[in-house]
Amino acid sequence: MQILFVSLGCDKNLVDTEMMLGQLAEKGYTFTDDEAEADIAVVNSCCFIGDAKEESINTILQLAELKTEGQLKALIVCGCLAQRYKDEIQTEIPEVDAIIGTTAIDTIVETVESVLAGKSENHLEDIDRACVYGVPRSVTTGGHFAYLKIAEGCNKRCTYCVIPSVRGNYRSIPMDSLVREAKKLVENGAKELILVAQETTVYGIDLYGEKMLPELLRKLCTIEGLVWIRLLYCYPEEITEELIQVMKEQPKVCHYLDMPIQHASDKILAKMGRKTRKEELEGIIAKLREEIPDICLRTTLISGFPGETEKDHEELLDFVNRMEFDRLGVFPYSQEENTPAAEMPDQVEESVKLERQAEIMELQQDIAFDKDESMIGRSLLAMIEGKVADENAYVARTYRDAPNVDGYLFINTSRELMTGDFVQARVTGAYEYDLIGELEDEFTK
Repeated sequence: MQILFVSLGCDKNLVDTEMMLGQLAEKGYTFTDDEAEADIAVVNSCCFIGDAKEESINTILQLAELKTEGQLKALIVCGCLAQRYKDEIQTEIPEVDAIIGTTAIDTIVETVESVLAGKSENHLEDIDRACVYGVPRSVTTGGHFAYLKIAEGCNKRCTYCVIPSVRGNYRSIPMDSLVREAKKLVENGAKELILVAQETTVYGIDLYGEKMLPELLRKLCTIEGLVWIRLLYCYPEEITEELIQVMKEQPKVCHYLDMPIQHASDKILAKMGRKTRKEELEGIIAKLREEIPDICLRTTLISGFPGETEKDHEELLDFVNRMEFDRLGVFPYSQEENTPAAEMPDQVEESVKLERQAEIMELQQDIAFDKDESMIGRSLLAMIEGKVADENAYVARTYRDAPNVDGYLFINTSRELMTGDFVQARVTGAYEYDLIGELEDEFTK
């Protein structure tokens, strides 16, 4: 029995997919990437913004057509879209045999067995149900790096965001369980762990009554064989002095911080329901760079939020120009039904959203180019991701590059290297490095 899994959306969704794959593999199911060979298709869907929703729906419809033609025996839909639009999916796409909600991924084996027996059975638990953890997991990232999801849900209630309605309130995974999972991932070859959640910075607040991310990092840093720990989704107002000090003191914690700020106009930040204002953001950024001079800061912004004027946009451009983020992404505002922002007056035209997005990204391109130029001559640790075909060069990442969201670089060398190897390389140009030397095993202790 061959199962095709399609995982859409964020890395947190990917962890859910890997847990479902692990549970099915333990029961003897096998997997395929070829639609023509699949007996069952499972789509782990996303609906965070309009584009993600469209991609999920198109994928489901494409697989529904294969089921109609007789190639597929069953079609299962999981994830955020399934949770948010369960009734619409059942009504509009009858080819879908079962729906699994965001908190019911531990029912995947039961669901597969039910649909194979001809039963259409949905599993939709309370969205505030305790996180699923400690189940078998099949890592799909190649094994040399893995995502470690430390919490589920969010309490922030930003006015544009649907996450609380499909993922529930913030729930941390117990620290002992995370450490056990991390050790297992490293034993299976992971040299980099990337900590993810809707918000990583408030980890533990619900279980332990205080922010425990620094303590979790200290424990993870004791794992032998682990080289890098990377932090994503750190809300600026929750970054503490203790967290900064752990990043400074623990060599395994990358000097990299993904800190979504969304805007810089106080008016727009207030309408978004964000907890920081421009002056505070500037202070946090200055503090991080003062304490960790080589820190790589990544952020995300939203263009064309309801009520955003040209003046607000210009204020954001000025902020980006002055802050000089190392990495930056911009999303046009997506008007999501049943969110406060969707009902706000002064919705911005789509063409204006896109124009403003392009202006910000054009500015960021210049900033990134200047920053790359300033790196020439520096020596950095790099992780090998693969070889360039028919060339004496390898694709790699440094501490400044998170997989799938940041760029890759090329290391020129005739030596034989393996995926997951760590090497020392000197920057010779934009995304171009020369190998200096390989590292001894002692480095990973």
